[in-house]
Amino acid sequence: MRIGILGDVHSNLEALQAVVDKMRSEEIDNWVQVGDIVGYGADPRPCLALVQELDCTVCIGNHDAAVVGILDTEYFNTYARAAIEWTRGQLEQEDMDYLRNLPLLVEHSEFTVVHGSQYKPEQFGYVLSKVEAVESMRVQRTKMAFVGHSHVPALYMQREGTELADIEVLYDSEIDARITSFTRVLMNVGSVGQPRDEDKRAAYGIYDTATGEARISRVSYDIETTQKKIRAAGLPSVLADRLSLGV
Repeated sequence: MRIGILGDVHSNLEALQAVVDKMRSEEIDNWVQVGDIVGYGADPRPCLALVQELDCTVCIGNHDAAVVGILDTEYFNTYARAAIEWTRGQLEQEDMDYLRNLPLLVEHSEFTVVHGSQYKPEQFGYVLSKVEAVESMRVQRTKMAFVGHSHVPALYMQREGTELADIEVLYDSEIDARITSFTRVLMNVGSVGQPRDEDKRAAYGIYDTATGEARISRVSYDIETTQKKIRAAGLPSVLADRLSLGV
C-alpha cells in the first residue's frame, strides 16, 4: 500500500493543488492529512473541499480546533488569532461540523495519524527533538506514525533490537529512507502550506508499506498568488511575507 501524506495545509490552495497534482502520479492507495487544514491562509473552504474529495484519513489540528471553539485562542499569537477569527467568518456550517467531528488521533492497521505528539494529543504538543519524539513513540502502537504541527520535516526511527532512547533521527528538507529494519518510526511530513525549515517549497510525504520507502519530497507552487490573496483578505501581511522565506 502506498500512502500519501499531506502536512499542515493552512488554507493555502495553491500549495495544496501543486502537491496533490504531483502526488497523483505516485499511485497513492490511501491519502492522509495530519490536521490544520485551515488557519493562516485565505482559502479555507476550497482546501477543505479538496481534502474531502481525496477521502483523506484526517485528524484535527490545533488551528482546526480553535476555529470551531474546541481550543481557546488565547494560546495563539496575534497573527494566528486574527486568521482564526477571519476563518470562522468564511466557513459554512457544514465546514464547521466537519472540523468539529475530526478525531484527535486515528489508528489504522498500518499507521497512526495525529497532529502533534501522541502523548496527550489533546494538548497539541510539538515534536521538535528526540526528547519529544521518544515521549510520543512510547505510546505508539503501530510501526509508523504521521505527524505535523512543527512544519519541519523529520524521521525518528527505532531500530530493531535497540532501546527507544537510542532512536535515530533524520532532519532534512527532503528525505528518502528505507525503514524495513526499524520497529517504530515517527514521520513528520513538514507543511504543505507554510513550511518553516527555510525551504519555501510545499512538502509532502510518501510511505510504501511493501518496500519500506519513507520519503519526504518538495514541490514549488505559485507563492505570489497565495500572498496576494492573503493581503486582499485583510489578513496580517506577515502571514504572506513568511511564505517567501519558508519560516
